[in-house]
Amino acid sequence: MEIKLLSENDFFEFTSKFLPSSVYQTINYGNVMKKHEYDCLYLGYIEGGYMKAASLILVYKVNGFKYALAPRGFLIDYNNEKLLINFTKVLKKFLGKRDIVAVKVNPMIIRKVYDHKGRVIFNNNDFSVTYDRLIKNGYFHLGYNNYFEALKPRFESYINLNLNFIKLFGNMDKSTRNKIRKAVRDGIKIYHGEKEDLKYLYMQTKKKYPRDLEYFNDLYDSYNKNNMIDFYYSKLDTTDYLKHIQNMHSKYTKESHELNTMLIDSKKNPDRVINKKLSADKEVVKYKNKLAKATEYLKKYPNGIIISTALVVKWQDEVHIIMDGYDDDFKNFGAKQLLIWKLIGRYAKLGFKRLNLGGVSNINEENSKYKGLNEFKMNFHSKVVEYIGDFELVTNSPLYFMYKNSFGITGIFGKK
Repeated sequence: MEIKLLSENDFFEFTSKFLPSSVYQTINYGNVMKKHEYDCLYLGYIEGGYMKAASLILVYKVNGFKYALAPRGFLIDYNNEKLLINFTKVLKKFLGKRDIVAVKVNPMIIRKVYDHKGRVIFNNNDFSVTYDRLIKNGYFHLGYNNYFEALKPRFESYINLNLNFIKLFGNMDKSTRNKIRKAVRDGIKIYHGEKEDLKYLYMQTKKKYPRDLEYFNDLYDSYNKNNMIDFYYSKLDTTDYLKHIQNMHSKYTKESHELNTMLIDSKKNPDRVINKKLSADKEVVKYKNKLAKATEYLKKYPNGIIISTALVVKWQDEVHIIMDGYDDDFKNFGAKQLLIWKLIGRYAKLGFKRLNLGGVSNINEENSKYKGLNEFKMNFHSKVVEYIGDFELVTNSPLYFMYKNSFGITGIFGKK
C-alpha cells in the first residue's frame, strides 16, 4: 500500500466517478488555488494494485511552516475501518516527509438532515461510530462550529430537483412565490453571462468575501475547460419597469375616480365604497412615488440595472452555487429569488438531481446574525445537511510542536 502523486487525468478519472465528492475535490479547484499562493498535490492511495482513495491536498505556509488542507475531505469510504487506518498511516508518512506539519480535513460525513422548517428528517445512525473511528486514528475534532469559521460551511442548503415544475414552485414559501411573480411584472430578466460580466459578481460580494476579481476569473477559466461552470445575472429593464409603474398608476387613478363617482351616487353600502376608495387612493400615492423613482432609474440606467448574480459549478449530478451576490440598494425587487427559481427550472430540465444553494449557519440558532440568509434559502423548500465539521491530523509531530509555539513571533519564520 502506498500514496503516490497522480496526474491531473488520473485524478479526474477517479474523482468524476467517486460518490460523494465535491466541486472542491477537483483538478479545476486545485488549479485555481495554485494561482493563489497554494501548492497543489493530487494524491492517490494504492492498495492491492487498485486505487482505493484519493484527495486534493492544498499546501500553504503559516509562519514559515507548511500546512495542508483537504477541502471537503478525502475521497474515501470512511465506514471502511481497515482502509481508513491504512490510508491515514501512509498519508501521515507521505506528508510528514515533505515537512507538512498537519492537514485539516472537513469530510462530507453527514450528521443530520433537516427539512425547510428545521425538523430533523434524517439522523445518521453510524455517525458516532465514524466519529470515534476518526478520533482513534489521530484526527482531532475542531468542534461543532455554528457559523462560517470552518474550512467550508458545516451546514449546506440544497434543493432536490427530481420533482415536476409545478411541484417545485408550489413547495416554496408563499412570500418567495410572490416575490418571483412581482419580479417578473417589474421587468426583471435573467441572462446567461460571460467571463467579462464577472465584474458584477465582484462588485456585489467584495464587502463580504475576501477574494478579488482575479479569483473569480480564475475559477471561470479553470472550470470552463470542462464546460462545468455557468454565470447568470438578473437585470431590471428600466424601460419595462417604468411602463409597468405607469400602467399601475393609471389603473388605480382610474379606479379612484370611478369609486369617487360611485360614492356620490351610492345610497347603499357607502362604507364599503369608502373603504375601497381609501385603498385605491393609497395605491395611487404609492405608485406616484414609484413613478418618480422609475423615471429616475431610466435616466440614470438606460441599459438596465444588474441586481443579482450567481456563479454555478456543475459536478456529477449536482449544481453548486459557488458564489452569489446582489445589489443591496435593489434587494426589494425579488431579483435574487427569480434568479434562483430560473436556475431550478433550467437544471431540473437538464437532468441534474440537486441544486446546492451553499452554506447556511446552524438553523437551530434562534438569534443567529445569519437568520435572514437561512430563511432566504429555506423558503425555497430546501433541505439542510449538517456535516461532521473540521478535523486536524498531525503529520509531522516535531515540526507541529514548533508550529504551534510559533504564533505571535515575527521576524523569525517570516511574516505573522
